[in-house]
Amino acid sequence: MSEPLFQVKDLHLSLPDMSRKKLFGPAPRIEILKGLTFDLPKGEIVGIVGESGSGKSTLGRVLVRLLWASSGQVLFRGQDIGRLPEDQIKPLRRDLQMIFQDPMSSLNPRHTIGHIVAAPIDRYGFRDSKKLALEALERVGLPGSFAQRYPHELSGGQRQRVGIARAIALNPAFILADEIVSGLDVSSQAQVLTLLQDLAADMNLTIAFISHDLSVIRTVCSQVIVLNHGEIVDAGPCEHVFNAPQSDITRTLIDAIPLPELDDNWLEQVALDDV
Repeated sequence: MSEPLFQVKDLHLSLPDMSRKKLFGPAPRIEILKGLTFDLPKGEIVGIVGESGSGKSTLGRVLVRLLWASSGQVLFRGQDIGRLPEDQIKPLRRDLQMIFQDPMSSLNPRHTIGHIVAAPIDRYGFRDSKKLALEALERVGLPGSFAQRYPHELSGGQRQRVGIARAIALNPAFILADEIVSGLDVSSQAQVLTLLQDLAADMNLTIAFISHDLSVIRTVCSQVIVLNHGEIVDAGPCEHVFNAPQSDITRTLIDAIPLPELDDNWLEQVALDDV
């Protein structure tokens, strides 16, 4: 197995339960993540799955430090970032990128695609941001002419490619991909998934891929973590977890979604060559 980029040890996270807040005093807290321990190997795509409310998206936000850990350790390249102050986490943010589920809501409709991709490059003080933005767009299969377009002029799959281009423009070490293909048609899904696999291999990217679609997880990911009510109930290589699930929750998730027998080239077979 590859060297771990992340080492998570006994991670706990609790958040205020505003539904039970009284007029005076703080809201009671509810434990969302309960003692998670796992590694994310460098250069691999790791699936994070679970039923609604299992804590998978919350875990993802802890990894990119949008949420603070309540206790435990979140080691990124050996440094505990779980509760690192903002002034110390800021230099690391270029290495911790995120692709959002709904690209239309995450792309400013008033800005061109070129500006959207170049903005984080400018923020970190890189020169030639326009050139780097064009290179990022071309890397995700969008011609340079797309830099002059606006988000509403693109298809859903093209907008998601823009989100990927923005994420890779800073040459990060880690990308959180949270349900990024759930709103796309089958052909666009295949294109985006193939692109992610290629980028992970070419850029040695570590990707945490959150999805409810276990057939996608099985095909794209090398490892999988199954969550239930904030706890890990299954984890390991995809083939091992799918062929010999260790928990009733994993069996239920597998049984609930059809998993057709697919060969290793199914993404290429479904994906279209055009954008």
